[in-house]
Amino acid sequence: MYLNNSKQIVIKIGSSLLIDYKKNIRKEWLLNFAKDIKELIKNKKRVIIVSSGAIALGCKKLNISKKNLKLDKSQAVASIGQIELMNLFNEIFKKSKLNLSQILLTLEDTEIRRRAINAKRTFDNLFDLGFIPLVNENDSIATSEIKYGDNDRLASRVAQISGSDCLILLSDVDGLFDANPKLNKKAKLINNVKEINTNIENYISKNISEHGTGGMKTKIEAAKICQISGCYMAIANGLIDRPINNIIQNNNCTWFLPKVSKLDARKKWIISSISPKGELIIDEGAIQALKRGKSLLAAGIKSINGKFNKGDHVKILDKNMNEHARGLSSFNSDEIVRIKGQHSSKISEVLGYVSKSEVIHKDDMVEI
Repeated sequence: MYLNNSKQIVIKIGSSLLIDYKKNIRKEWLLNFAKDIKELIKNKKRVIIVSSGAIALGCKKLNISKKNLKLDKSQAVASIGQIELMNLFNEIFKKSKLNLSQILLTLEDTEIRRRAINAKRTFDNLFDLGFIPLVNENDSIATSEIKYGDNDRLASRVAQISGSDCLILLSDVDGLFDANPKLNKKAKLINNVKEINTNIENYISKNISEHGTGGMKTKIEAAKICQISGCYMAIANGLIDRPINNIIQNNNCTWFLPKVSKLDARKKWIISSISPKGELIIDEGAIQALKRGKSLLAAGIKSINGKFNKGDHVKILDKNMNEHARGLSSFNSDEIVRIKGQHSSKISEVLGYVSKSEVIHKDDMVEI
């Protein structure tokens, strides 16, 4: 079972799960959902929650309709609703003794390498501290028209950059059917999807709910991202009580299977899309450390070529200029010139400010 084998899971909640068609907050559902999360954590799973609902809750507080909201008004409403959303989750999750943190992201934060690396480190540190990240799109400062349902795509990006094994999109349907189940009683649930081909595209439902939009289309787009990221993805019904437990017990959902392993996807992500911006020449001791799966430290760097920024893609060479690895630098080139050859404990003293101890972290490096 894909969920049981996953160590790190992203769960996305749509607005329609938090607020019913009468605009009442579904607190009982959220209490049961918290029990699901508690059970996952008890089983040593790391969980990230991506939740829609800021604009819907903002509209509820202001007693206005979501329909025909212009961008500037949507941003203000989202700002008001985000506090309502966090207060709601915090109130409910406290009862299960679960600690929450808030992360607001834009799609740019997950697509620009430097920002993506910082986001991943934040997730990892929150897990170490025993907190569950609650993620939402930063609608209050969005510069393009807010499209409700984009949190499906955001959730897949969060799963990608955080190195998660599995993404679950909780919706108001059981999964992907071969016909629209609301119109055709003979529609059959598709349990596993290996490839998103023309047939799958034709199954997309275009129904739009009261509080959530995008329907199946944005979920298919999210699945495409997961498949090339080495991440399993499920579309499942979240309207039932204990929806995660229901997936574990009954597996009544649609699973999209990854095309590559998570490790291969990570390597491809690091190496692809941009050419290296610089070169780091390292000593033999550092080369041996890399072969043992260690991070690259400043002490092992002999010299540097090129000008680059933090997060840029660089080559790692030996003294004969043979390439051994590539990775994403945690420092810019000027900083590395100053700290090369130095012990990690001296970096803060040399630079005058606290920084990372690894020049290239092992998770951000691929051997050639």
